[in-house]
Amino acid sequence: MQDIKILYVEDEVYLGKIVKESLESRGFRVRMETDGMAALPAFREFEPDICVLDVMLPKKDGFAIGKDIRDLDENIPIIYLTAKNQPEDVLKGFRSGGNDYIRKPFSLEELIARIRNLLQLARGKAPATNGQAAGDEIPLGRYTFHLLRYELRLGEQVQKLSHREAELLRILAEHRNSTVERRDILRRVWGDDSFFNSRNLDVYIKKLRDYLKEDESVEIITLKGVGYHFAVGG
Repeated sequence: MQDIKILYVEDEVYLGKIVKESLESRGFRVRMETDGMAALPAFREFEPDICVLDVMLPKKDGFAIGKDIRDLDENIPIIYLTAKNQPEDVLKGFRSGGNDYIRKPFSLEELIARIRNLLQLARGKAPATNGQAAGDEIPLGRYTFHLLRYELRLGEQVQKLSHREAELLRILAEHRNSTVERRDILRRVWGDDSFFNSRNLDVYIKKLRDYLKEDESVEIITLKGVGYHFAVGG
């Protein structure tokens, strides 16, 4: 990841400094801006590979910046950072050109995993069209997961997903053919790893297994005491 350039826009200076230095310690090149109005000139000058934008910014919010960046480059990955967690906020983020949406507080490992995942998708995917963000369609065996529309498709069959079902499936897709820890899923989807939410996760995993049962090459494997391994063949 040594050559990867990240445009990072964050007005919380203390948080921004920690994230910037942490990313740089991993070999990323980071340009940080704290003012929304400075983001677009920085984008033109720095020519980043990926943008990480806080939503709540002075003078110009992250969604507006994302739209401007998407007008200049329809394929560059954009990640939004926000404390907001309502489904309508998530949809607004995708509609403004975003590819991913991370709730604060977040771990550095989560941010790096999302950055790497989006860069991999960008390298292997055709340009965005019809206003859809690049990376909206995620192939999972014979299925296609439409992230923006909250749909799981198999041929002509369409399974509509709830917000949490879509969030859970997205996390599993990010870790396809690898393991994701149960507590990480709980913190990202529900905000904490309480016993009550843990039981909810069991219910949602069962639902996703039912939705994916038509393709035997796609399997959610429970690793007791650890988490899940999302096996995707073909």
